[in-house]
Amino acid sequence: MKVLLVSANTLTEPYPVYPLGLDYVAAAIDHAHEVQIADMNVLKGYEPLIEMIGRFSPDIIGLSLRNIDNTDTTDPRGFMGIYAELIGVLRRHCRALIVLGGSGLTLFPLEAMAALKADYGVVGEGERFALLLEALENQKDAGAIPGIITPGSRKPIPAPWDKKLVRNFQQGYSHLSYYLKHGGILNLQTKRGCSFQCIYCTYPHIEGRRHRLIAPAEIAASAVSLQEAGAKYLFITDAVFNSDFSHNIRVARAFKKAGLSIPWGAFFAPLQPPDDYFQIMADAGLTHVEFGTESLSNHTLASYRKPYQVQHVFNAHRAAIAAGLHVAHYFLLGGPGENTDTLNETLSGIDDLNRAALFFFCGMRIYPYTALYDIAVKEGQVSKNQNLLEPVFYRSALPPDTIAGRVKERSRGRPNWIIGSGGSQTAGIIARLYGRGHSGPLWEYLIR
Repeated sequence: MKVLLVSANTLTEPYPVYPLGLDYVAAAIDHAHEVQIADMNVLKGYEPLIEMIGRFSPDIIGLSLRNIDNTDTTDPRGFMGIYAELIGVLRRHCRALIVLGGSGLTLFPLEAMAALKADYGVVGEGERFALLLEALENQKDAGAIPGIITPGSRKPIPAPWDKKLVRNFQQGYSHLSYYLKHGGILNLQTKRGCSFQCIYCTYPHIEGRRHRLIAPAEIAASAVSLQEAGAKYLFITDAVFNSDFSHNIRVARAFKKAGLSIPWGAFFAPLQPPDDYFQIMADAGLTHVEFGTESLSNHTLASYRKPYQVQHVFNAHRAAIAAGLHVAHYFLLGGPGENTDTLNETLSGIDDLNRAALFFFCGMRIYPYTALYDIAVKEGQVSKNQNLLEPVFYRSALPPDTIAGRVKERSRGRPNWIIGSGGSQTAGIIARLYGRGHSGPLWEYLIR
């Protein structure tokens, strides 16, 4: 069959994100089907997509829903209207079956299927799409496959992909040049699954709680292929890169052995690191450490069920700085346990996080299948049958506007304090820097 995989994401703030998931989906199906990829960031409108459909005449269109909204209370934007418009265009110009997938579909399977009127959905990891295509070819009941849903299905449980994780990256992909031109950032994955218990996080539902590690030599070979394709920077997309320190170190050694020479970054928990951990990472090319710090109050961290305390944050910060790395901290304010005292602790303690970029998200989005959802239901903030496609934020003792106001007040004259992703102004600055030949995330330029 002819299969068109469509990346529907068009959010480019603060920078465009390469659609890594579609590489894995393509690897699962391209041995048996003719596959093409359409990236809406690249196509810049519907006319090029319509022309592509006319040339290719797909039998199946797989539509990846990366995000439902931007989870930002200070600059809220939802994407379901964009997805609905896109599907309308697809329906008018071809008769292909439309299959939804991606993390957005996995979090809101029945709601998204009803809103977008798709034919099928793949809940969980996209490689399961291969099983759906096989069933359709053999005229079997696709709805009987775990993780595959149809209109009218009951709420499904994601079925983890229990086969080897294989990526199909090709230098000939038509969308590659866009990402090389706009920042030069390509993505890499070293494992799936998250074993942490953070109350708001959706990764355990999407990928499972068990780590599935990719062999370090395979990761390094993939990294080198991205470098040879023109990547100037790699971002590792693991939920938390350092949730397995020993695997990290093996990956770093594999990078050095393979001759990787471009810089890379990842998302870290501010855990107490092993001795020389960040120096080992830096020697292997790590340049940017993005800590999911969330708060500098032990009370709030405990409420969020974080596996570290404030002292660990500062220890990890100092170790990263000592290794010569660029450091950013992300704060998620306004969840359960947040009050005036805990907010004061965080805003006061931040002054000791020297030489760092600081990103503040003022309000905690409630997603299904999380402990936060259970807390909100128990407190009567949401009902069990409530449709959460439209963003709902947890109401702590401090309203999001109050928190944002406090952060804005403290951020005056401090360019390294960024509320949310920085909005269009920050995105514009980054775009201009990319135009001048800079690459990578570039938030280090905000540090004074």
